[in-house]
Amino acid sequence: MSTSLLTPERRAALSRRSLWLAYATAGYNLLEGLIAITAGAAASSAALLGFGLDSLVEVSSAAVVIWQFRSRVPEDRERLALRLIAVSFFALAAWVTFDALRSLVSGGEAEHSPVGIGIAVASLIVMPLLVRAKRRTGRELGSATVMADSTQTMLCTYLSAVLLVGLALNAAFGWTWADPIAALVIAGVAVKEGVEAWRGEHCDDCAPLPAAAGSGQPSGCADGCCTDRNA
Repeated sequence: MSTSLLTPERRAALSRRSLWLAYATAGYNLLEGLIAITAGAAASSAALLGFGLDSLVEVSSAAVVIWQFRSRVPEDRERLALRLIAVSFFALAAWVTFDALRSLVSGGEAEHSPVGIGIAVASLIVMPLLVRAKRRTGRELGSATVMADSTQTMLCTYLSAVLLVGLALNAAFGWTWADPIAALVIAGVAVKEGVEAWRGEHCDDCAPLPAAAGSGQPSGCADGCCTDRNA
């Protein structure tokens, strides 16, 4: 991000962009999640079900961003927004771990899922585009919430790759154990990202507020993550 101060107009434009990116993310992931959960239930796939639930978590993460940036002063909602995103990560990890372990213990075999493979490939195309746009916006705006949401979207990209590998191994070689193992990888990454979101560690830079009247110096940082770093 440029070290120059953001003008109010530029800050407002970036906030609007963050809002529209969140709307796009919520729409895509809602559709993706419903398809993945339906396909996962049909194939008894813990990994596919976990991926579908992650998509719904991504919707909740986007909803938090929408809630924050619909405020007249989005920065005031930064810390609570990060905590809400962190909770969504932890909820995802808990459910996916439970379902994956249940599958391993019971010896249940996941069936092949061409639909699951297709949705994983689609996500590997769409998600990186959203990640790039969110990170550029989040860095310039200095928003820890937008950065955390971009990490949630990046997690979805990684999970798409993990899901694709697990489903492909099951389809090609009949390695049914690859499905719950892939699900446990999803859960582990979700816990890591949840901890970072809770601590506010997703902000790579801070957007300083306009200079205080007559001081000629920035009056401080606009974000909760910056407050944490300066503490």
